[in-house]
Amino acid sequence: MHKKHKLLIANRGEIAVRIIHACKDMDITSVAIYADDDIASLHVQFADEAWALSGQTAQQTYLDINKILDIAYKAQVTMIHPGYGFLSERAEFAQAVMDAGLIWVGPSPETIHKLGDKIQARKIAQSVNAPLVHGTEQPLQSAQEALDFAKQYGLPIAIKAAYGGGGRGLKVAWQLNEVADLYESAVREALAAFGRGECFVEQYLDKPRHLEAQIIADQQGHIVVVGTRDCSLQRRNQKLVEEAPAPFINEHIEVQIVQSAIAICRAADYIGAGTVEYLLSQNGQLSFLEVNTRLQVEHTVTEQTTGLDLVVEQIRIALGQPLSIQEMPQPIGHAIEFRINAEDPARGFIPAFGQLTRFHPPSGIGIRLDTGVMTGSVVSSHFDSLIAKLIVTGATREIAIQRAKRALAHFEIEGIASVLPFHRAILSDADFIDEFKVHTRWIEQDSRHDYPHYSRSKLSNQAELQRYPIEIDGKLHQIGLPNGFFSLVGTQPPNQKPNDSDHNPSNNSVLAPISGVITIWKVQENDHVNQGEAIALMEAMKMEVPVIAQQTGKIQKLIEINQTVETDSKIAEIN
Repeated sequence: MHKKHKLLIANRGEIAVRIIHACKDMDITSVAIYADDDIASLHVQFADEAWALSGQTAQQTYLDINKILDIAYKAQVTMIHPGYGFLSERAEFAQAVMDAGLIWVGPSPETIHKLGDKIQARKIAQSVNAPLVHGTEQPLQSAQEALDFAKQYGLPIAIKAAYGGGGRGLKVAWQLNEVADLYESAVREALAAFGRGECFVEQYLDKPRHLEAQIIADQQGHIVVVGTRDCSLQRRNQKLVEEAPAPFINEHIEVQIVQSAIAICRAADYIGAGTVEYLLSQNGQLSFLEVNTRLQVEHTVTEQTTGLDLVVEQIRIALGQPLSIQEMPQPIGHAIEFRINAEDPARGFIPAFGQLTRFHPPSGIGIRLDTGVMTGSVVSSHFDSLIAKLIVTGATREIAIQRAKRALAHFEIEGIASVLPFHRAILSDADFIDEFKVHTRWIEQDSRHDYPHYSRSKLSNQAELQRYPIEIDGKLHQIGLPNGFFSLVGTQPPNQKPNDSDHNPSNNSVLAPISGVITIWKVQENDHVNQGEAIALMEAMKMEVPVIAQQTGKIQKLIEINQTVETDSKIAEIN
């Protein structure tokens, strides 16, 4: 490369760190951006430069296209990599980056738009005869249309955000009487997560496996499937464990996946790294699901089994260079990724926030750790719960599983709940190890594990910023310092936020299941409620969680909606 490039990473956490590593390997200057809570985070420390987004929520920071482009201009970058999540699949962001005269690391805006619209993607898949289940041709206008489809093709049906991904805005209806409510919920979630509420419906394959093909395509017209993956272990349609190559599939299925993935990408003029996803039913029916027009969280297992650096490939492709391989490589060994989420398996995997008082990952042969945190890091309630990824590689699946047992036994996380107990349990479960009976709803339907209860820490206020006016050469500037900065010179940890409602809640108290905001009360003051009834909806990290009445009685003292509350704080009383 003759020209010295400078790349801005429009993301945070472990994926931002991962892209910074690739930049360093390619001798490209890296530029990080950060929300207030992220000022002390690893990606900010590792980047060559870091710029403030001056805001707290995703909306005010990593989703603000104007702010990001403004920083790109000030920092004089030449390229932007979106990572995954946030703006990575937004065609208008890709277009804005290109309009600003910068290199976009990803597919063209036209391709993102075509494949990001799930209905268009289905049409492309149909045009190349990719395997496919029945679905609606247009976005739904009403819940009634979803009902009509269910009556015609039978239950279960999947209601999906047309512009969504990552399990958000996806609801599965198993009974006719729940179709309307789930349709409304999917629309709300889609609006909150993606800014667009359109949804469509398709047949839902019961207990399917989730398989995918990693593709890379250059500007010269070469398209290569780099490998297959299995990502069947999910909760709330979001993946927890992924492996490569996809185990226990026959050659016929693999050939179908590889050939249709290439055909779909060719039809969509695909350039860059992407993933074509499929569902495989219990009886062997394969169905195209969607194309993710970005890097995937689980790209790591494909890297481990091919020796390719997919982020470097992405950057090379964006710079107009040809793929470094021309045909599908033979996989080397087997790799399994365990997503390390700040979530409590004992409470149905609800997100946990707060300060990591200890983060001590394993090491040794066959172990890779991609992390966005370290001991002392604060896990913010404003962003996704993924804090790190443990990737274990072995010559065979059996060896990888043995190494994973060792690694997970040595992994220590304290201060907040994590999914480590789930990962340890899965490694002794025959459904995963031997017979591979896992499917996308296995955790909710078939898992029989009890997880230890974790007493969660309250959010420390260490991560929040205080801004102070400061005059430099007669010009007024703002300086941002972590809250409690002046007391941090000592060794005392910052004070916890007091929360009066936390003290001595009675059995009548309705407690918040997560830290977040109450978006809807489904009941009113003095209503009679029944035990087990959903009385409110809370939202955290773009995810809706119902609040369930813990007993039967009269509900009183409802707190106001849109007020931020902490886990286990009192939000109402049932007397």
